[in-house]
Amino acid sequence: MKTLTVFTPAYNRAHTIGRTYESLLRQTSKDFEWLVVDDGSTDNTREMVEGWVLEGKIPIRYLYQQNQGMHGAHNTAYANIGTELNVCIDSDDFMPDDAVETIVSFWKNNYRDENKNRIAGIIGLDADLSGRLIGTEFPADLKETSLRDYYELHGGSGDKKLVYRTEVVRKYPPYPLFEGERYVGLALLYNMIDEDYRLLVCNKVMVNVEYQPEGSSFSMWKQYWNNPRGFAHFRKYDMQHTKSFKRRFMLNVHYVSHSIRSGNKHFLRESPRKLMTVLALPFGWGLYLVNRRKIRKDAQFKFSKNA
Repeated sequence: MKTLTVFTPAYNRAHTIGRTYESLLRQTSKDFEWLVVDDGSTDNTREMVEGWVLEGKIPIRYLYQQNQGMHGAHNTAYANIGTELNVCIDSDDFMPDDAVETIVSFWKNNYRDENKNRIAGIIGLDADLSGRLIGTEFPADLKETSLRDYYELHGGSGDKKLVYRTEVVRKYPPYPLFEGERYVGLALLYNMIDEDYRLLVCNKVMVNVEYQPEGSSFSMWKQYWNNPRGFAHFRKYDMQHTKSFKRRFMLNVHYVSHSIRSGNKHFLRESPRKLMTVLALPFGWGLYLVNRRKIRKDAQFKFSKNA
């Protein structure tokens, strides 16, 4: 059995997923398999991936599902992975030629079975398409961390690549699915794992990323508007566990905004931080109004552009 599963959620990314595939063909280590979860694509993603399966150059599994959003694709991936480790590489990203070798060799050299109740996986670096780091490197003396500690205690910045033990991921509940919504923050699972485990720190680039204009990184206002229950669910969890008072207050502000948008009249009763939620009420209402204005402005722009 292979050591690593590289899994790729894909939704109408036939124009970019070929780059992901080509990078996997170039890997200096073949100790991996590729799992593609097609989240309801309407382009020719299926035909492309099935063609690569027939080529037989690397082991590929292809799974199709009705559109559930990125978190739903992660649920499907985790339920179908059989290797010790897994890592998500998005369909618009690619791996450096030595990324699989880096992950597998680092794991075998640094993980010990006696630490299985303490270590969840590896945290590594992201870079852009030209190889420039996203955010900062890890401190040279940092050997272990949690994702939350890295950002909140060590002053970290920028997206980082997470490699998890499949056994650990499966101990936690799948991401919730809300009818009519397609987004729940992936950090929900990562933060739950943080409460029980640590990550081994690897100061090497494991993925080159490109943020697509239509991707979630460029459309958070729209995501807030279209997926309020998913965001509120994540905010409720995170406000209980963050170590930062400032972040906890901002989470409450967002929680109020999402709750107003979703029409949840019981959000104050459901809040795990009721006093802070009360203090955040005027700010949350203001954030809701800003969100509504941005959505209306975008709709007006699109209407005038197409008129």
